Amino acid sequence: MPKTVLILGASGLIGSQLLSMLESDSRVNRIYAPSRRPLSGVGSKVINSVGDDLQALLDGLTEPVDIAFCCLGSTIKAAGSREAFHFSDVILPVHGGKTALQLGATHYLVVSAIGANAKSWFFYNRTKGEMEQSLMAQHWPHLTIARPSMLLGNRPTPRANELIAAPIFKLFPGKWKSIQASDVAKVLWMRAFAPASAAIEIIQSDKLREKAAESQV
Repeated sequence: MPKTVLILGASGLIGSQLLSMLESDSRVNRIYAPSRRPLSGVGSKVINSVGDDLQALLDGLTEPVDIAFCCLGSTIKAAGSREAFHFSDVILPVHGGKTALQLGATHYLVVSAIGANAKSWFFYNRTKGEMEQSLMAQHWPHLTIARPSMLLGNRPTPRANELIAAPIFKLFPGKWKSIQASDVAKVLWMRAFAPASAAIEIIQSDKLREKAAESQV
């Protein structure tokens, strides 16, 4: 049976590629993609409500949803403050989860980050860990959390820290090695339609890279 999907962060580095995969998938017949700015080049499957208040856009959804994705992610510098970063990387993903559950979704696939830990000394890692814990507390039938390392890909507006750190992270071993955003999107897409192996699935960056490579064999 064709699926109805909700995706947050469809204009971002991972989300834009995931959206393209979902549009091309015959198993998907409708995609709700609320965003702050209009999405360009989307087809008839995509329903793109636009507004500055993503929470309000989510609250305006009433049609049933089968699967939900969250690819929202910022930095303190890009967000402008710790409070704004917490809003974009905790409040919105958690509100998206709550909304999707209310609309009947049974699987939530979320992009977190390597090192996510609610007890971390580092604010970024602690914020991501808080987001993960809040989603686990929603008791999803199936929750998939991707923890990528430094992302590689072409952003419309490059992030200075990524331009500096990306060459270094390419040399790191295991899960710390940088990863293509397209590989993260591909694994999220594949896992959305795969049998659930556990209620909560956390996929570290090295496993994301392996799973993406296996799909090309």
